[in-house]
Amino acid sequence: MARKSSRYLLDFEKPIAELEEKLDEMRALMAENAEVDLSAEISALEARVAALRESVYRNLTRWQRVQIARHPERPYTLDYIGALSEGFVELHGDRCVGDDPAIVGGFATFQGSRFGYRDRTVLFVGHQKGRDTKSRKFRRFGMPNPEGYRKALRLMKLAAKFGKPIITLLDTPGAYPGIEAEERGQAEAIARNLFEMARLPVPIVVVVIGEGASGGALGIGVGDRILMLENAWYSVIAPESCSQILWRSWDYKEEAARALKLTAADLLKLGVIDEIIPEPIGGAHRDPEATFQAVGAAIARALQTLEGIAPRALVDSRIEKFARMGVYREVPETTPSTETGSA
Repeated sequence: MARKSSRYLLDFEKPIAELEEKLDEMRALMAENAEVDLSAEISALEARVAALRESVYRNLTRWQRVQIARHPERPYTLDYIGALSEGFVELHGDRCVGDDPAIVGGFATFQGSRFGYRDRTVLFVGHQKGRDTKSRKFRRFGMPNPEGYRKALRLMKLAAKFGKPIITLLDTPGAYPGIEAEERGQAEAIARNLFEMARLPVPIVVVVIGEGASGGALGIGVGDRILMLENAWYSVIAPESCSQILWRSWDYKEEAARALKLTAADLLKLGVIDEIIPEPIGGAHRDPEATFQAVGAAIARALQTLEGIAPRALVDSRIEKFARMGVYREVPETTPSTETGSA
């Protein structure tokens, strides 16, 4: 499938876009004038573009990956659900305050047979951002209120009741920081989800598809298998906020991103995630179909691995998995021996 060109360019993508624009001009010139033969020049420029694209995207800095994870054309939760399942029925409300459109959830048939697994009913839960100004405002840029986390927990308990696996898709800049969210118990709602998700007796597969910021992401991020797209990020805090706290300025966000070790490669090394899902060159937005296939295959592998494990063993393993994170061993300091000798 041909990759779509993006209307939104990041700073480091501009040199590639300039060469692609020259390519388009040369192709247009050949199409308009049959006597002009630029085939050799076009082939050479195509090779140059491919080499530059490969060089840029295979050597991204941590901050550049953060920028790709935030790309406005990147696939969101509902895109993945639509591509990987059929018969999705969205469920609404927390039965307490109301519905939160920043988190979507419902049951669907995961089309696992496309990936060497089997079709089965699962619960999808994920953060949902908007595509335009109106929808972004409606969904608060994917930042949930407490009722969003309580809705998610209500649905997850329903899935556990009927023995259905849970797939959560993480993509949020953080939990909503408004006064009304604090008044309704934002911290308690997130903490309750962590506690309850750890004990759910069904398989839980977590996929970080974009931004994974702080408790806003972790509130639906406790699972048996943690998968992460290559250009996603997952951290206790966003680089800009970290920069603001440490340096009283957003100017050091790149340094903060490096220090936070928030990329998929970093987190795999630290044992926070279990698998990196590769993205097409240029990011998930350049070839959504290829990304959907990669994510679907990774989910199928995870579900197959978890299938047949007894509920008690599943819960024990999940709790042990998260208990291991952040554990370190102190090595006692040794005093260097001092040797005295005659002059």
